[in-house]
Order: sequence, then C-alpha cells, then structure tokens
Amino acid sequence: MNRTEFIIATAVILFAAFCMGWFANWLAHRLSRVRQSDVADLDRMSQELHEAEETRDQAITYLQQREAELTNQLTQTEAELAAAMDGLRAARQEAEEMRGRINNAD
Repeated sequence: MNRTEFIIATAVILFAAFCMGWFANWLAHRLSRVRQSDVADLDRMSQELHEAEETRDQAITYLQQREAELTNQLTQTEAELAAAMDGLRAARQEAEEMRGRINNAD
C-alpha cells in the first residue's frame, strides 16, 4: 500500500466514522425529542397542580379559621357551664340552709 492509497483509505474511514456519528446523533435526538403534545400535557398538569395547591391553601385557611371559631365557642361554653355549676352549687347550699332553718324552726 503506497502513500496515496493510505491517505484515501484513512479519508474513507474518517468519513465513515463522521457519517456514523452524525447518524447516531440524529437518531438520539429523534428518539429523545419532546413532542408538542407532551409539552401541552405538562403545561396542563402544571396548571392543574397550581390550582390544586391554591385550593389546598384555601381549605387550610378555612379550617384554621373554623378551628379558632370552635375553640372560642368551646371556651365560652365551658365558662357558661362553670358559671351555671357555681350557681347550682350556691342554690343547693341555700336550699340546704333553708331546709335546716325549717327543720330547726319546727
């Protein structure tokens, strides 16, 4: 093999390697390419996720407000119950005192 044949053979081998590399790159991009419908689906899903997060935040806020209201009502009810129990206790003591006076008067 003389010098000219060696240069031609090297050039053919390099060109074939270039062509195979270019084809492999094209094939990889073709297979991994994102379709427009996929992008649209991702946009739709991200919008739905955003709306779901907003709804969740609103629900959490509502539940916190409702919990505060119910806690306030419970505190008021407990205070009213304590006052009623104190009043009942006082009335019972007064009734016992009255019974004692009536029994002593007889």
